[in-house]
Amino acid sequence: MKRAFGYVRVSSLGQADADRDGIPRQKSAIRKWAAANGVRIVRWFEDSVSGKKDLDNRPALQGLMAALHGNGVTLVVIEKLDRLARDLMIQESIIADLQRNGFEIVSVTEPDLCSNDPTRKLMRQILGAFSEYEATMIALKLRGARQRAAAKNPNYREGRKPFGARPGEQETIARIRELRTHGQTLSAIVATLTSENRKPRAGDRWYEKQIARILTRAN
Repeated sequence: MKRAFGYVRVSSLGQADADRDGIPRQKSAIRKWAAANGVRIVRWFEDSVSGKKDLDNRPALQGLMAALHGNGVTLVVIEKLDRLARDLMIQESIIADLQRNGFEIVSVTEPDLCSNDPTRKLMRQILGAFSEYEATMIALKLRGARQRAAAKNPNYREGRKPFGARPGEQETIARIRELRTHGQTLSAIVATLTSENRKPRAGDRWYEKQIARILTRAN
């Protein structure tokens, strides 16, 4: 039986037991889905805060993210997307972050969570563009730091440059992040890069551990 975390949210403490969006009703819907799909909810995370708040103001959601990286559970189940967040940008940011790290999220009332709905697709593309811009800016800052170090110290020698420092490698990193955002596994990303004739720095083929290392460094 697959293990999962359940996430529920109400807008205020006074709403926690209300019928409309209350925690008991959300948990009931999640348990029903889990029983029908061979899933066991091993831990619940509960927020009592507005869905318009960002991640910094969502203690249970922060705890959920930390737990996902800590004990092998990779599935998160929610009742519906507005329990995750009411703001579309925050929704897509959270979903993209989960998928980029190899985690899965299921909304029991919205099975088309990752569909190609035009608005959701546009949001994912915007987030992908932000990620690519961020990766490029990091590379430029590192290059500038190396140049300043070399100018101050004539004996300065660079160590082995990580993947992304050489021409064309940032485009490959952006492609890897894009594939991860769309939910591809590490092995699927390896297959896609091979089919697109994108080569690693050394050798003729990619390995899953290389992809994982690049994704970790990019985050």
